Amino acid sequence: MAIQKTISPVDGSVYVEREQADPALVEATLARAVTAQRAWRDVPLSERARYCSRMVDAFVACRDALAEELTWQMGRPIAAAAGEIGGFEERARTMIALADDALAPIVLQDKPGFSRYITREPLGVSFIVAPWNFPFMTAVNAVVPAIMAGNAVILKHSAQTPLCAERFQQAFDEAGLPEGVFQHLHLSHEATEDLIQDRRIAHVSFTGSVPGGAMVERNAAGRFIATGLELGGKDPAYIRPDVDLDAAVDGVMDGAFFNSGQSCCGIERLYVHRDIFDAFVERAVAWVRQLRLGNPTDPATSLGPLVRPAAADFVRGQIEEAVAAGARAWIDPGDYPLSVPGSAYLAPQVLTGVDHSMRVMTEESFGPVVGIMAVDSDDEAVALMNDSDFGLTAAVFTRDRAIGAALARRLDAGTVFTNRCDYLDPELAWTGVKQSGRGCSLSRLGYETLTRPKSFHLKHA
Repeated sequence: MAIQKTISPVDGSVYVEREQADPALVEATLARAVTAQRAWRDVPLSERARYCSRMVDAFVACRDALAEELTWQMGRPIAAAAGEIGGFEERARTMIALADDALAPIVLQDKPGFSRYITREPLGVSFIVAPWNFPFMTAVNAVVPAIMAGNAVILKHSAQTPLCAERFQQAFDEAGLPEGVFQHLHLSHEATEDLIQDRRIAHVSFTGSVPGGAMVERNAAGRFIATGLELGGKDPAYIRPDVDLDAAVDGVMDGAFFNSGQSCCGIERLYVHRDIFDAFVERAVAWVRQLRLGNPTDPATSLGPLVRPAAADFVRGQIEEAVAAGARAWIDPGDYPLSVPGSAYLAPQVLTGVDHSMRVMTEESFGPVVGIMAVDSDDEAVALMNDSDFGLTAAVFTRDRAIGAALARRLDAGTVFTNRCDYLDPELAWTGVKQSGRGCSLSRLGYETLTRPKSFHLKHA
């Protein structure tokens, strides 16, 4: 059997080794899922909710252990790691609560001699491919509603965070979920593609890169199955001149540097009105200089390593190219001894003098860097914000609620914010436009992608 190794970004050590599933295990898993789903679809929704609620209880009871494992697998500072367990719980319990309304039959107006209604039917077996950067929260977006909707789930987690899939399994097992309704597999890329092609898979949820999304589309092509693709972004924010400057700086810089910038909805480019540009940059640079880059197992660390050295070197390259093209780097990497080429540790960076000819303003960075451009008007800001191949989220910071809402309507993004960013409200639809993906998760609308409508047109005898 092939062995996959999780190299910890903390110290470069092998943290986890797991055998990848062979064809016999994949076949057995699929067969169990199909059989289990046939029975699970008939389990009353209230009973499904009890199983899922017990799973959440079991999961959050392990908060401290989960946080420590998360830090070692992907490098998030331990001081912030447990926050993901809270986000997991909020999303799971919200989707459980929304299920009654979202899955209720639509009963049509009386028509003499007929009964007419529409039900939401489960799709079958859902294959969920989850990433490493927010491994619990991204997976739960699909796992819990898929099971609540009557589907069986097979979860494939990133090879960087294999313990996360096992923790899901442990929590569902403790909840007493019937065997086969939830399963996980550690898979190679080739086995993942083969599974997507299998006729028993009725739905694929993928969170990851644009090339990864294209892989899903290629392998699902011709089978006409449901796919949900959440593929990242190059998310912008605009700071109008009427803001509370300190609050705007604190909000938007946290949105740029939390999780070392490794967030699909993190802020990667800023447009600041020229009237406050210098004051904003001064405060933003001061904010970043307070970050402490270090070993993420140290509670005093506020900025951890990137997931692997190659990811850090990719961002270093973007920064170096921008500076060579005329950008100004405000942070001296020499102040951060851990930040050296070939290391997963990377100094944070703030760039000005940037424009859209530079990769750092157009290509997803997924690291602790943000470029800041001055603009002279709302219209210029909107045009630049929309000048992107991505469209996951966008934010406007302003005291004027009416102007903020009007600007938000003009932005090409799945979620628009005013006066906040880098946040996911599970009662709102999570979706993207352009290369940020296709489909919708969370909210009551998220259940529509996990079910199909079935119409009943019953004539009375």
